[in-house]
Amino acid sequence: MDGKTSRVGLTVVVTGASSGFGKGMAQKLASQGANVVLAARRTALIEELAEQLGPNALAVTTDISNERDIAHLMEEALRAFGKVDVWINNAGLGIIGPFTEVPLTDQRRLVEVNLLGTVYGSHHAMRHFLERGRGTLINLSSFVYYVPLPYGAVYSATKFGISALTQGLYQEMELEGRKDIHVCAVHPWVTDTPWTYHAGNYSGHSIDIGPADDPEKVIDEILGLIDSPKETLEIGFKVKGAIFAHRLMPELTEKLDGQFLMKMLQNSPYTPATSGSLFEPQPEGTEVSGDLRERWKHKQPLEKKRTGGEIHGKDS
Repeated sequence: MDGKTSRVGLTVVVTGASSGFGKGMAQKLASQGANVVLAARRTALIEELAEQLGPNALAVTTDISNERDIAHLMEEALRAFGKVDVWINNAGLGIIGPFTEVPLTDQRRLVEVNLLGTVYGSHHAMRHFLERGRGTLINLSSFVYYVPLPYGAVYSATKFGISALTQGLYQEMELEGRKDIHVCAVHPWVTDTPWTYHAGNYSGHSIDIGPADDPEKVIDEILGLIDSPKETLEIGFKVKGAIFAHRLMPELTEKLDGQFLMKMLQNSPYTPATSGSLFEPQPEGTEVSGDLRERWKHKQPLEKKRTGGEIHGKDS
């Protein structure tokens, strides 16, 4: 218990709980006394985490792109704890690289995981909340909902879909006067979680981008929605600044952001193409934090010395 917040009796489902935001949220919720249902494909990791968190934690192997897995996840949560109060659709993946260089099989899989996975989770959560008359759905989107990401076009499309889905559900609850059912979309900045270990990468370069935010701060803000729900949550001054700039000068903001990303990728070491964890979960990247901030710190002194290379090839 952190001495400030008690969530004893609260049951929370967290997808993507084997690392990153999901793992950090699960740890914090359990420390506050909540019942936590951990969902991810990496069974050994979530079972180990559940054991560490204690008897009020349950691990359920889940591929969110499989609707039957989501149905099973809800069934197991209800079997163990009798209800679900909060459902957090956190699991998701990314792909970096030129649109035409990324295999369509990877693009389709990204849509299945990010967008359909959120649709499935939202559907089962909302049905349960409507039956109970209360509940909170939290869907993780991204700042790219506001400022689309070049070399991440399909990723941007999935996050746009997640935000639009969430806002549509929010409006449904408003129109029906369901004041105790809350639907929230979260828009964080690039954050230092292990997401780069899991992302598909067809850029020809390692994903050394930043500056990345501290995951613990993001986790605190996400969990704050349980107590103070809102339709959309933009986390950090970088996101708010990007939104403000895009509203004033959309074309210029997109151009400058795109050039900045392209330069960061070009100035990163060559790496072979990979589908990351799209089809099979990878063993790397198991903690809440990754190493983006450390890589960014060491990379900056080298920026001026590099000339860059093609986005889909080796450094020139």
